[in-house]
Amino acid sequence: MVLGVSGSGKSTVGTILAEALKIPFDDGDDFHPIENKEKMASGQPLNDQDRQPWLESMARHLAVQAKNRGGVLACSALKEIYRQTLGQYCHLPIQWVYLSGSRELLEQRLSNRQGHFFKPELLQTQLETMEPPRYAYNVDIAKPPKTIVSEIIENMNMKKSDLGLIGLGVMGKSLTLNLAHHDINVSAYNRSVLGEEHVAKDFASTNKHLTNLQVFDDLSSFVKTLISPRKIMLMVNAGPAVDHVIQDLLPFLEEGDIMIDGGNSHYHDTTRRIDLLNQHSIHFVGCGVSGGEEGALKGPSIMPGGDKEAVDAVLPYLKQIAARDQQGKACCTNIGLQGSGHFVKMVHNGIEYAEMQLIAEAYTVLREGAGLSIDEIAVIFKEWNQGELKSYLLEITADILMVKEGDVHLVELIYDAAQQKGTGGWSTTSALEVGAPFGTISEAVMARCLSALKATRVEASEHYGDYPKNPSENTETMIAELKVAYHAARVVNHAIGFEMIRTTSTEYRWDINLSELARIWTNGCIIRSSLMEQLVQEYSDNPSKHTLLIDSFIHQLKGERITLANTVAYSLQMGIAMPVFSAAINYLHGFTSEQSSAHIIQAQRDYFGSHTYKRKDRSLEDVFHTDWQQIVE
Repeated sequence: MVLGVSGSGKSTVGTILAEALKIPFDDGDDFHPIENKEKMASGQPLNDQDRQPWLESMARHLAVQAKNRGGVLACSALKEIYRQTLGQYCHLPIQWVYLSGSRELLEQRLSNRQGHFFKPELLQTQLETMEPPRYAYNVDIAKPPKTIVSEIIENMNMKKSDLGLIGLGVMGKSLTLNLAHHDINVSAYNRSVLGEEHVAKDFASTNKHLTNLQVFDDLSSFVKTLISPRKIMLMVNAGPAVDHVIQDLLPFLEEGDIMIDGGNSHYHDTTRRIDLLNQHSIHFVGCGVSGGEEGALKGPSIMPGGDKEAVDAVLPYLKQIAARDQQGKACCTNIGLQGSGHFVKMVHNGIEYAEMQLIAEAYTVLREGAGLSIDEIAVIFKEWNQGELKSYLLEITADILMVKEGDVHLVELIYDAAQQKGTGGWSTTSALEVGAPFGTISEAVMARCLSALKATRVEASEHYGDYPKNPSENTETMIAELKVAYHAARVVNHAIGFEMIRTTSTEYRWDINLSELARIWTNGCIIRSSLMEQLVQEYSDNPSKHTLLIDSFIHQLKGERITLANTVAYSLQMGIAMPVFSAAINYLHGFTSEQSSAHIIQAQRDYFGSHTYKRKDRSLEDVFHTDWQQIVE
């Protein structure tokens, strides 16, 4: 179908195209009843009622042509509803070509045309009525007709992809292959710059057996292969790199196209980019992806957020490649508006930081406090992983402890300075922005920061010497109590993370469903666990309750709180740092204390800053100030 307003060259281009393809050509003007032609000849524009019989006639003709060997039809097809009518009887998809050009060129052509029933003064009406189709191949009519036809044929022969992906790093490659393995036509692009000259070519060569995969190092060629509205996933480093790619892409995109940022971008940046691209009528989706390289390839947990229209458009593809929960549902859901998708991924990573640190602390207690061998600890972690403590992180830690180089455990050879990519720190800052307690996660971040001071720690250990240790004589009891303490600390850590999400969701009116969020974190992601599966039902039954006020967790923690406190006390007395275990019991003690120490802080603030305070024996609407120094004097 060659479409455009009068004067765009539909008949000329259509005739040449039909000859080149050796199929019949039809001009939409020939299908107009005499009444329509007379009306236009008198200078009156057609209305929708006038056009309906004309459109129906062409629709039936297209259906006949589709059953034969096809054909080319030139028709204005100004509105989307007209194009839907034209295609209603076809059993094959129509390929649309939109001829567009400047008003000046169109007027010039119409003024040179003699003996046609269409009056040039009707051009304004057509231009106002035209709804350019996003899915059509758009051609500039300023080019010679034969050049236009060559470009149309080249585009028709070009294999089209449902989704594009930019950035063939570890995650980008794995996601691309995941898409291809799920029978999704995908185009991938990687820039050709110093150090990355062969990335695209090597990836294409390695995967040339995948007939639904196209790989490019030219951005323009990459974009041309995508079906409109284009859906392009960015898998590049968070920060300025994302903005650079957006600016590079913009000249090639059209209204209604969708960009999906699948990296670990800050959610404030995502909201900013959504607002920026809205000015260009282009959608932007911030999409958290968790699962590492293996998850990206075999099925990650995916967390898209942004415009509902845009998220709904990409969800079918994301759900196809996502992991599956126990009921077989995709671990992917629409998180909410603005940067909510990247926000929950950020908090996911914060929970992950604390979970990793808890396991590391438990390992240290077993190694230094109980004097167990690494092999013995591996067996303990494997046993713990069989029941309610089951988690992906505990599972892989047990595997890690079993790996040796000769007679030496590899883990003993690893330099003890933990690295981080920033999401843990971001989550801590974000908690401060909304006033959400974040102890276990912020302490996990600080533990990594402290570990990075390796040289300073070595010097300090020489000055301070070894801390006097008095290992427990009852190792079995100590291990059993550590297991209970680990369970309690994990519940508190998850509660802190999810309550941070609840607080922020309320602040920004994102309406995040905690039960649904926990569900998509039951598989594919790094923090998948038996506890996460329990949270799905708990949040479904108690959507508005604080996590630690849910009956089942109250029952568990009432029985485990003392054991958690004793384990932390024992470990500290042994000189073992327990930042996250300690943060968990501190949060639990503070959370369950009817009377806190904050009254002292409020009095202090009023003393030095006249910040005022409220009184328990008066209305909380009233505020008070005391001249403390004068009274004391």
